[in-house]
Amino acid sequence: MPAWLERLGVRQELTPGMVLQNRDRVISGPRARVRIRLGDGSTVGMAADSQLDLNALGVREAQVFTAALDVQQGAVRFSTSAFNRNHRQRAVNLRVGTLTAGIRGTDVLGRVDAESDRICLLEGSIVVLHPLAEALQIDTAPSCYLAPKGDAPAPIEVVTASQLASLAAQTALPAAPPPVAVPTGMLQVADRHATRRGRWVVELATLDSEAATLSLYDRARTAGYPVRIMPRANADSGYDYTVRLAQLPTQSEAAALAVQIAESLQIALPVVVRH
Repeated sequence: MPAWLERLGVRQELTPGMVLQNRDRVISGPRARVRIRLGDGSTVGMAADSQLDLNALGVREAQVFTAALDVQQGAVRFSTSAFNRNHRQRAVNLRVGTLTAGIRGTDVLGRVDAESDRICLLEGSIVVLHPLAEALQIDTAPSCYLAPKGDAPAPIEVVTASQLASLAAQTALPAAPPPVAVPTGMLQVADRHATRRGRWVVELATLDSEAATLSLYDRARTAGYPVRIMPRANADSGYDYTVRLAQLPTQSEAAALAVQIAESLQIALPVVVRH
């Protein structure tokens, strides 16, 4: 987080498990990663600061899954497991600026930046199209096809092991972060709403004003954090309102996210609790 979904011109925060639709746009924030599972079982990984348009999603005759993945910014990786390659036919195109790759069960990464458009074959085979060159089939992996902005594509470039690792890391979901130094008073482990999963929660603030609560809620949602409001009865027969973000798997991730939210929204350091 944060990441957003744009649908019919309306932007909302992206949440785990959200069902995406044809013509949706997915946007990842500066430190975000997004993983999307397509209808054929393949996956799309988005790097930070990326923008992906999902077009032509559907199923045509003979149960062929179709999709056009249009990378407007940043890096996106399409990959399919060995099982899914034989499980269902697909007709998927990866469009990266001026480059278009027809994907038939393979592992491909595309990246758009200010200088060039790039499609890298990590496994399998693709056919790449560019307006200033003939269609080119690429069977050697790992390799990259680079098109400088406003110019014809460069010759195929073989990728080294270190370059491959760097490319793959851009779109991979990060591993659980190492334990972070938690300031005194920040972590309050509370089992009052314990579940089998023991999920971790970041509580941005607890307020007694509805107006202040809604203001913080709107700021957080606009920034891409899918917070919720939890009302709680107080000793004065009224209510306090906690703005919180749940579904975090570990204490370390919750603590790191609390620091990120404090910096992003310019608020006091949120409290991490276990529910």
